[in-house]
Amino acid sequence: PDRKKLHTAPVGQVFRLRPFHVLVATGGGYAGYRKYEDYKLQQLEKRGIEVPVRLASEWEVALYKSVPTRLLSRAWGRLNQVELPTWLRKPVYSLYIWTFGVNMKEAAVEDLHHYRNLSEFFRRKLKPQARPVCCVHSVISPSDGKILNFGQVKNCEVEQVKGVTYSLESFLGPRISTEEMHFSQAPPGNSFQQQLVTKEGNELYHCVIYLAPGDYHCFHSPTDWTVSHRRHFPGSLMSVNPGVARWIKELFCHNERVVLTGDWKHGFFSLTAVGATNVGSIRIYFDQDLHTNSPSYSKGSYNDFSFISNNNKEGIPMRKGEHLGEFNLGSTIVLIFEAPKDFKFNLKAGQKIRFGEALGSL
Repeated sequence: PDRKKLHTAPVGQVFRLRPFHVLVATGGGYAGYRKYEDYKLQQLEKRGIEVPVRLASEWEVALYKSVPTRLLSRAWGRLNQVELPTWLRKPVYSLYIWTFGVNMKEAAVEDLHHYRNLSEFFRRKLKPQARPVCCVHSVISPSDGKILNFGQVKNCEVEQVKGVTYSLESFLGPRISTEEMHFSQAPPGNSFQQQLVTKEGNELYHCVIYLAPGDYHCFHSPTDWTVSHRRHFPGSLMSVNPGVARWIKELFCHNERVVLTGDWKHGFFSLTAVGATNVGSIRIYFDQDLHTNSPSYSKGSYNDFSFISNNNKEGIPMRKGEHLGEFNLGSTIVLIFEAPKDFKFNLKAGQKIRFGEALGSL
């Protein structure tokens, strides 16, 4: 009897690896190795041992960037929108609560069955009195999180964590024309930093707040100010946890971010929402034209939108504590603002802070 012939593909075809697969496997494996290294550093810090700064080399940054974090973040975003069956909601959300230490007693809706998908759970609102807004101090924390760094900006460099800096101009982009700002022309200065300071005797200050996955994901206005301009930088979506921030110089300049600039009673004020892995979605409530983590973008590009030329020359007035926007999962907020020399932060590096608590005052 005739026997059927078995057709087998050549071994070379079966095991043929494409460059994309190699990049994903290599980059993903290296990211896992970095996570393990971060864990070891955290254990040393808990024991009070100071960890020396070791910055990533160019090839290490390139390798990390080879991981398709933007694609993975979009896929994660779609997964988060999938409606879970009622019986599955409590087990899934309970695992997340246990893993990241979420305090559901603060949530406006504590019943886990209420949240139809992970996205709704991540963006849960708080009870009205869960975060009282400090009315005494002039600048409050816009979100829950961990204080990574704060202080005066010096030599046009800002610290993302202790000992690791990034360029102020790379982070904010070219200075916006003064026609779009309410305040007067800045006095002539030699540096980008000096150009941002509009009033004699003022200094430039910064504060970096890291939102962990278990934190409340909405962010609010940190003071009374007027938002004049939005600048959106498409970019990478690398992790922004403190371990990676300590490792990659100018991490915040590599990542996708939305820079809101304007003015408050003391001059220049800016709030930047920095994207991260699985946080491709940055939403600003009053900005319907903003779309983050689009499939394609030009490296190094950015797009501007003026709330003065497009909003009857008034800008967007924000009151201290007012809802401003939200992340999906967790990320980082960077405040850079001008204030008199006697402005003082009421903070310690590494401390936990909650939305509404004082950052500093005059």
